[in-house]
This record gives sequence, structure tokens and C-alpha cells, in this order.
Amino acid sequence: MIEALEKEAQHNDISINASNNIFTVFIELSQNMINYSKSAQVDEKALRPQGLILVSKSGEGIYHIHNQNIVSIQDKEKIEPKLLEIQYLDRDGIKKRYRELRKSGQNTHCQGAGIGFYEIAKRCNSIEYEFKEINENKFYFYLKTTIITNKN
Repeated sequence: MIEALEKEAQHNDISINASNNIFTVFIELSQNMINYSKSAQVDEKALRPQGLILVSKSGEGIYHIHNQNIVSIQDKEKIEPKLLEIQYLDRDGIKKRYRELRKSGQNTHCQGAGIGFYEIAKRCNSIEYEFKEINENKFYFYLKTTIITNKN
């Protein structure tokens, strides 16, 4: 997947900064999927934890990175407040909050549902998300980021 993203960046003459933003968001979402994916129960059979990451292009220089996986209610309760906060912060507010979290040592990457969402928010133009209940303990978690690589 990384190789495909590199070829896309070269073919479309995407700036190093924009290319790094796409790669970083992709990696952060991959890490989130690994950390939070829970197994699903279908017809009394447990399915392995899994998820989906998709990079799409919707126009000239407009990229979307989609991520979907199953999360526990406990993980939803960690993730959602951070995403709500991010939606209400402007660009400078996101950067300021990110620096505060880095300095405090709280919400580090290793603890889960932490600084990674702020890293993503710093690098993209918008974030959309949704939780859909599977049962009382599990939710489908969908996240879509948009990165605009050329601002004409």
C-alpha cells in the first residue's frame, strides 16, 4: 500500500509536505486499527479482529483516507471525546492541544486513543466519524479524513 501511495505522489507531482501528510495519516489510522480492532460475532462464530483502510481521490488534489473497524464500548468512550474536541478546535487550537499533550506525557501513542488523533487532525483538512452500534458492547467505527494537496 505504501508503494502505491508513493507512485501516486510521484505521478501527480504532490508536494513533499502533502505526501507526508497522506502517509502519516495512513500510518496513524493503521496503528489505530491494530490497537482497537475487536472481533465480531456473526452467527455465534467469532471473526478475527480486522478493519479496512482505503485511500481515495475525489478531485484534483483532494484525497480521502477512510478507516473502518470494530471497537469495544470502552474504546469508543476513549476515542469519541477526543474526536469531539478536535471538531470544535480550529487549526491553531489543534496544534496547541497537540503540543500540550506531548509536553504532559499523557495520551501518548502507546496508551491508545491518544495523541494520534491530534496528529491526524494537524495534517488533514477535515475529519468525519461515526459509531454504529453492533450490540451493547461493540460498535462499527468509521473515520474519514480529507487532505487537499493543492490549494488554488
